[in-house]
Amino acid sequence: MPKVVQGLNSLTPTTSTSSGSGGIFPARVRFTLLNDTTDPKTFKKYGGWSSLGGIFFSRINTPNPSKDFTTDSFAKPLFPHEKNYPLKNEIVYIFSLPDSNIQSDVNDVSNYYIHPANIWNSTHHNAIPDPIRNNNLPPSQQQDYTETQAGAVRRVTDGGTEIDLGDTFTEKLQIKSLQPYEGDISFEGRWGQSIRFGSTINNSSPKNTWSKTGDNGDPITIIKNSQHQDDTDPWVPQVEDINLDKSSAYLTSTKLIPIKVSSKSYDSYDTKPVAPDKFSGEQIILNSGRILFNTKSDSILLSSNDTINLNSVNSVTIDSPKSVFQSKEVLLGDKNANESVILGDKFLEDMQKLLTQLIALGTALQTPIGTPVPFTPNASIPVPAVNITQTATEMLNKIQTYKSKVSKTK
Repeated sequence: MPKVVQGLNSLTPTTSTSSGSGGIFPARVRFTLLNDTTDPKTFKKYGGWSSLGGIFFSRINTPNPSKDFTTDSFAKPLFPHEKNYPLKNEIVYIFSLPDSNIQSDVNDVSNYYIHPANIWNSTHHNAIPDPIRNNNLPPSQQQDYTETQAGAVRRVTDGGTEIDLGDTFTEKLQIKSLQPYEGDISFEGRWGQSIRFGSTINNSSPKNTWSKTGDNGDPITIIKNSQHQDDTDPWVPQVEDINLDKSSAYLTSTKLIPIKVSSKSYDSYDTKPVAPDKFSGEQIILNSGRILFNTKSDSILLSSNDTINLNSVNSVTIDSPKSVFQSKEVLLGDKNANESVILGDKFLEDMQKLLTQLIALGTALQTPIGTPVPFTPNASIPVPAVNITQTATEMLNKIQTYKSKVSKTK
């Protein structure tokens, strides 16, 4: 029976391949060009910003212990639209393909690489120790990798692997992969971020939170930043939880999402809307510790076919130089408010006239009305008396116009 090559050994081709046109071979990443400051001389030598994402590598089957970087050991990313730059000690495949000099020399080629090999089946990192440079690994770390040649799953339990992953990358063993379901397409970051293009999975295993309603195949898109903590082992995949994940966006079709909202008082409604955790129609849900909407040059427009509800545990505040409410009816204080608000400016203008004339009448009445014998009427009384009577009558006739036809309070 032929021997089956497993683990990292399976990456080494049984026959040697050249680095010329058409050559494909596995290589270990030694350094990735990500900026112009870490190694400015190398960055400039290999093309400046056009070399961004380029790597220096050593072949798996012919490791080079030299610390020098050479053109033969340099490769650029193969795909222009995907940025998945590898970490130090991750394994990539190298291709020889035409470069920018093809117009002058059709045989001129450069090295290109594709995404890191999924050695550990981990979204966090897939680096593996370099046997040339890591002969002095602690016994605990050596044991972590003893079984890798047999294709075993990496299960580090002592807190770290001590693999050289670069200058700033810090390994976090608790980062989990995303639990897949049939038909899913997902994209996962190294730190627990993910985008899932999924669907309803009736009787899903393991269970998920979005398949209680709808038919198999009803689409859902979930964008998640940072995973939640659970009590399973780090290598066990995780299912999204909108209530526990740090920040999430759910785009649904027929899904009931069991979100726990901070405030769910809808007493301002005569007919309350469907509760957020009971609604199973198409919707977009944003959930995070804080949500900010900001525009730099234009407006924020909220438009609804039904109602717009602002629901808060503490308060709803508005800070603006000017607030305008264009509405046929405004109820203040309660949905059943029925006391009309007075039009203050108009009311005060007429009230000022009335009070002025009342003062004049009162002043006139302070003068004796007439002499006992013979009787002489006081000429100052009739005019203000007539005026106050006329003004009071006018106010009485239009008393209903002082009330607002829009704003009600209680």
